[in-house]
Amino acid sequence: MQATQRETAVSIPLTPTRSDLYWRRIFNKYDRDNDGRISYVELKNIIESREYDHDLPDNVVEKIMALADRDNSGYLEFAEFVEMMHNPALKAVFGHFVARYVHSIIPHRGPVDTTGRWSGFQPVSSSDGDGTYEEEYSCWPPAVSMIIISLVEIVLFCYDEAQGKTAATGPIAKLFLYNPRKRHEAWRFLTYMLVHVNVVHLLVNLLVQLFLGVPLEMVHKWWRVVLVYLAGVAAGSLATSLADPKVYLAGASGGVYALITAHIATIIMNWAEMEFAIIQLLVFVLLAGVDVGTAVYDRYWKQTQQNIGYVAHLGGAVAGLLVGIGVLRNLEKRKWEKRLWWAAVILYFSLMIAGILANIFWESRFL
Repeated sequence: MQATQRETAVSIPLTPTRSDLYWRRIFNKYDRDNDGRISYVELKNIIESREYDHDLPDNVVEKIMALADRDNSGYLEFAEFVEMMHNPALKAVFGHFVARYVHSIIPHRGPVDTTGRWSGFQPVSSSDGDGTYEEEYSCWPPAVSMIIISLVEIVLFCYDEAQGKTAATGPIAKLFLYNPRKRHEAWRFLTYMLVHVNVVHLLVNLLVQLFLGVPLEMVHKWWRVVLVYLAGVAAGSLATSLADPKVYLAGASGGVYALITAHIATIIMNWAEMEFAIIQLLVFVLLAGVDVGTAVYDRYWKQTQQNIGYVAHLGGAVAGLLVGIGVLRNLEKRKWEKRLWWAAVILYFSLMIAGILANIFWESRFL
């Protein structure tokens, strides 16, 4: 034990100090054929067993094995496995990957003992989760989808401004904004997100969608985040079209609010794997609550007339929550989460189909 403690004194954020029994439990998880040693094939299979999109190439796995297999037997014995987890040279080879894989196999909770408490081994944590979700953040591939969308919005806004057309009156705005009287031009249900009324309107949406969208993309990949964003945009225009059929829409607020509630969705689905989940949830609920409260106060208490599409905010938020549950990554699926997934998918498609049909056939609503 003294040798192990001496090695763990190195400041490496891979694993905390644990007993031999703890390491034995992890080693046995890797040792799939229970022969008391880990082969190269077993190590590679474990690394590729979870949703990591094969982040670790073959040559890196070979380097791990070469560094850890001190006796060149082609296998990792238990002592070599423990030394591998404390080897500072490995950090330079594959960065944070060992931490991710170790966390992925550490049992989160053991069985309940006779006192009603959780028994077995639990990871040391200063929060309400084990931090596995945070370890999924990756800068490769680069998170650029929200950046590209933002750049397109900037370019189109600048083009209209260069034409001397402000307040969404330029040629791009006239073609792209949502006009309820031109519902047959179906692209408008999405392209209104590219049109902004003024610089402040543009900057606020850009800042929020970048600060919220890029972190989501670093964990969930670009296509999932774009699906959530576009779902919020479409839901915002469909909802506004029915609730306020005389309102024209411009701006990316539907997509922005979808990103807010998508964070709530991923917190719900990855609660046990996320650090400080309750704090993050409260922050995003507070953001959404303040906006809803402000809308209700302005419209029904102060009775002020504003050109803010609060219905688009609400529609985008609902879509972001439902689509977020449906498409964003769930690191560890549980039975209740599967039921929630089905409920979210069914409810989303039901609402969208109803909204589309109402916009097509409810002609009297738009007279």
